[in-house]
Amino acid sequence: MSQPRPILSEFDIIFAGGGTTACVAAGRLAACDPSLKILILEAGEHTLDQAAHIQPYQYFTHQAPTSTTLTANVGNPSPRLNGRAPIVQSGHCVGGGSSVNFMIYTRAPASDFDDWGADGWESENLIPLMKKLETYEVQPDGPTHGDNGPIKVSHGGRTTGIWEEFVHVGTTYHKRPYADDTEDLETCNAYTSCMRRYIDGTTGRRSDVAHHYIYNQAHNPNLQLWVGKLVKRIIFEDKRAVGVEFTCDPVSYPDADQSSNIVRALKFVVVSAGAFGSPAILERSGIGAERVLKQCGIEQLVNLPGVGENYQDHIGCFVPYFAADGAVTLDPLWRGEDSVVQESLAQWKRDGKSLIAQNGCDAKLKWRPDEDELRAMGPAFQTPWKEFFQDRPDKAVAIFGLCAGYIPLSSALPLHNYMSAGYFTLYPRSVGSVHIKLGENGKEVLDFTTGFLDDPSDIVPLNFGYKKMRELLRRMPSYRGEVPAGHPCFLDGSAAVCSETSGPVELNAPDIIYTAEDDEAIDRFHRDNIPTAAHSLGTCAMKPESEKGVVGARLNVYGVAGLKVADMSIAPRNVGTNTHSTALLIGEKAALIIAEDLGMKLQTTTC
Repeated sequence: MSQPRPILSEFDIIFAGGGTTACVAAGRLAACDPSLKILILEAGEHTLDQAAHIQPYQYFTHQAPTSTTLTANVGNPSPRLNGRAPIVQSGHCVGGGSSVNFMIYTRAPASDFDDWGADGWESENLIPLMKKLETYEVQPDGPTHGDNGPIKVSHGGRTTGIWEEFVHVGTTYHKRPYADDTEDLETCNAYTSCMRRYIDGTTGRRSDVAHHYIYNQAHNPNLQLWVGKLVKRIIFEDKRAVGVEFTCDPVSYPDADQSSNIVRALKFVVVSAGAFGSPAILERSGIGAERVLKQCGIEQLVNLPGVGENYQDHIGCFVPYFAADGAVTLDPLWRGEDSVVQESLAQWKRDGKSLIAQNGCDAKLKWRPDEDELRAMGPAFQTPWKEFFQDRPDKAVAIFGLCAGYIPLSSALPLHNYMSAGYFTLYPRSVGSVHIKLGENGKEVLDFTTGFLDDPSDIVPLNFGYKKMRELLRRMPSYRGEVPAGHPCFLDGSAAVCSETSGPVELNAPDIIYTAEDDEAIDRFHRDNIPTAAHSLGTCAMKPESEKGVVGARLNVYGVAGLKVADMSIAPRNVGTNTHSTALLIGEKAALIIAEDLGMKLQTTTC
């Protein structure tokens, strides 16, 4: 499955990229017909049984500046971000985001897929695939959840306890109901335990696609995975894709020979390199807008101006608070306190439990504003509310969530217990683009415009989210104040000034009154600091060609034969969820489509 093995020069199907969607699709096809010769070319390295990938609490290590498991895609400076050049990360290892993400289990409302308007991608056709891919250990008999799929969903190894405080404040002070399951594809605006994670409840390991779709088929010599291989372009003969050109990835193997190699595909090439990699591969292959290709000296094969357009994401913050000394958080593990790590690891190895099998994210709300909140948000949000949200009760404006700890990106923080307030918008109106261009030295670089906050309405729920989450946390018994370095800089004398404190306010305490200067500080804080959720999508959109689409409903790239795209880049519109669940789903659907094209019988439930 990985070199060295019998090295073939010709395959039936080549996947250009080995992320979440590619692993699902390739794994399903190989399991259904082991005689199919399938090659996955992945620029990153292996993840097989590596602690940073299988021990859930270690997800924070992939955020380190020295990490090679994530690619930092640097955007163009934006005046909406006060001149800042935003950075958006994407997976750079076998399994992609599935191997490095926060493991938070959320799913989009079913109507999101109906809104895509693509034949065969309606929710009624996709729900069986959602069930097929998962084993929902939390409640096995749920009507929209699966009970025998490769991806395990569980509570994880141990709860932290402070989630109960968050839910109690939410259901009393914030006056929202509690729901056992807000991932049933329709329930919204209710507090719930977030203790549904992509973690195997028995082993305590991350439940990812690499181990459960690919590595578990190591016995099949026809399924090959070549790591450290960066796909440059597609090879065509008479506008039919017949292979790919690749080289050694300079990040994974900086000292390797960088000369190009070609491997041929007899049936399909499937581009699956994500919202950044897939449009770049197409453009290097001569598929895209004339303006982009001409600037790079690339001869145009197909005029598809939608390639690289329609970039979308989610944006938000994790804001830190001090927590009580007795609160259970992941901070000791994340700081690497040796006695805590060793004790926790010993239990995890013994029975799959302990905080090793945790991500800290224990409670959330898929939030929709009530009338009072809408008034407080002001006129700037009224248009998106009326045009999109008002008559769609299953669509959340944002996710509010609690994390038991604060990821230690700064060693300057004092030894303490922390908790973080997260708020991320789900359907921002701003749209960006991802293209290739030639840099000053004549080498290819990324031309990435995030579009973050370009639409004036997008910052409104973020500013409101900061205030509302602060009110929720300051009423929790474990609250011990704000960590000033991670909050807006309010002027001395303001009621909003942040500091450590001895305990929470009463549930019925008045809210903080923010002045116009305070509001400006919050707005500036978000523009200066707001990060991405790394939920990039849309840059090879599944839409009609006349609407700047790149692929049709069968995932075929317009204007050529034998070439498909299958990853989050095909999503024509945003989804109200952490996108991992959607990437898994696209992989299952892609496997069905490819199997049908090959005359294979791949069922929606089992092969």
